[in-house]
Amino acid sequence: MAKVKILVVEDESIVAKDIQNSLKKLGYQVPTTVSSAEKAIEEIEENRPDLILMDIMLKGQMSGIDAANLIKERFGVPLIFLTAYADDNTLSKAKITEPYGYIIKPFKEKELQTTIEMALYKHEKDEAIKKERDLYHSIIENKESKDSIFVRADYRLNKINFDDIFYVEALKDYVVINTSDNSYTTHTTMKEMVRILPQKDFVRIHRSFIVNLNKIFSIKYPDLVIEGKMKVLPIGGLYRKELYSRLNLI
Repeated sequence: MAKVKILVVEDESIVAKDIQNSLKKLGYQVPTTVSSAEKAIEEIEENRPDLILMDIMLKGQMSGIDAANLIKERFGVPLIFLTAYADDNTLSKAKITEPYGYIIKPFKEKELQTTIEMALYKHEKDEAIKKERDLYHSIIENKESKDSIFVRADYRLNKINFDDIFYVEALKDYVVINTSDNSYTTHTTMKEMVRILPQKDFVRIHRSFIVNLNKIFSIKYPDLVIEGKMKVLPIGGLYRKELYSRLNLI
């Protein structure tokens, strides 16, 4: 397993060397240290580190806080602030950049290690959530050219073909998507499901139910029977007209 590569940004050379030595003792890789925000940006562009330890009060035109904003926007590398200043004003400015940690100098090696490991773990989880969210939204936004959706349930994304969905049921703050051989509970609303599902194939029959028109076995108001499962669902009075208008009646 490759060592975690850390960039140290500290304008006090003695302090920077001490931090570098401490990190190496803890098993991290520290190829170099830099003394300014400008040099930090150059180093990140050339040799992308896994994490950055940066002093807030850097000398030069760009402060550590300015650099943190730029790093977050351009590179997405997790950053931990190092500082001897813990006043409210500094903290208020620093927290806007959403760093992954904040260490007050002087600090102990164990504190440094704990903060780094927590930051790396949180960043890994954030990236996984971001990828999942981006995939989910990408699929939803392009649903017109798709014949399926991915539903977030049981801590994973499950692919469900529209043709396999029999009916959808509201359950408080969740919905249950029922297929021929499974059911998926996910945190969303019936309104969102109406938006996602193809209108030509699905219709809302009750405030708590959406059905696949192709899966209807029979209708005897005020009930509807779903084929295969032979599940009896209620038809709400407000939805009756819409349901009947969608059927091929003879």
